[in-house]
Amino acid sequence: MSFTSTSAPPVERGWYKRNEIAITPWLFLFPAMLFFAVYVIIPIGQSFWISFHQWDGLGEATWVGTDNYERLLTDDRKFTTSFWNNLKWLVLYLLAIPMGLFISLFLNQTVFGIRLYKSLFFFPFVISQVVVGLVFSWFYLPREGLLNAVLALFGAGPVNILGDPTMATYGIIAAGLWPQTAYCMILYLTGLNAVDPEQVEAARLDGARGWKMLWFVILPQLKPATFIAFVVTIIGALRSFDLISVMTNGGPFGSTRVLSFYMFEESLSEFGFRMGYGAAIAVVLFFIMLGFIVYFLWSMYQDEKGGH
Repeated sequence: MSFTSTSAPPVERGWYKRNEIAITPWLFLFPAMLFFAVYVIIPIGQSFWISFHQWDGLGEATWVGTDNYERLLTDDRKFTTSFWNNLKWLVLYLLAIPMGLFISLFLNQTVFGIRLYKSLFFFPFVISQVVVGLVFSWFYLPREGLLNAVLALFGAGPVNILGDPTMATYGIIAAGLWPQTAYCMILYLTGLNAVDPEQVEAARLDGARGWKMLWFVILPQLKPATFIAFVVTIIGALRSFDLISVMTNGGPFGSTRVLSFYMFEESLSEFGFRMGYGAAIAVVLFFIMLGFIVYFLWSMYQDEKGGH
């Protein structure tokens, strides 16, 4: 007696089922990509297009070619002042990274009252930049400010930091360093929690202490945190608008302007509405930011490539 087994014919799967593994991630990414295109990529393209026009934001735009860029690079002293102020911001703002690192190393210790210390150092990060600007404006007041009260204790005369064209930019940068240092501190505290304790113990057995331990063992493991700190700090330095608007409004005599504030002045301020010229400033600022970010991304890629 023989039995013949009949197997069921294979079920025909649809196109989606055959490609489900490849397609599903893109379906999850699509909403974010759509929002990024609508709110980032398209406005960047529009800024490029507007920068080649003369436009007041309401009427018809007139094509002027590269006239806006030629004016920026040849006979605009305000742009030159803003550009050099941005360089000052870039150089001095980077001080937030080592300061944040050393504060995080201190807060990573187990000492009495460490939670209180962490709260005090974390506090500047959670308050608005506008509040920071107001607090430092009161701190710098020529007569009633705390800074001049402290200087008076040492017999020094009053200093009008925000009223002096040679000092005002540095006073605003000092105000910006307060919350930026707190941000870098948080990044490094997170990174220190991921440091491999076995490497630290092995280095101690080999006699590594102090600076050698920090330089050869701790810092290499903090590269991701350092990369993020550099990128965020540089972007923060280049788009420093709110502190300048609150503390000096670009003064005295336009000495504290930076590119982002000058872009606002030309485009949207009371005496502005030169949208094409403001867009040209925005494009220049965009390429400066892009250059730094591409450099750091390339450096990190090379490090990762070398590590493998």
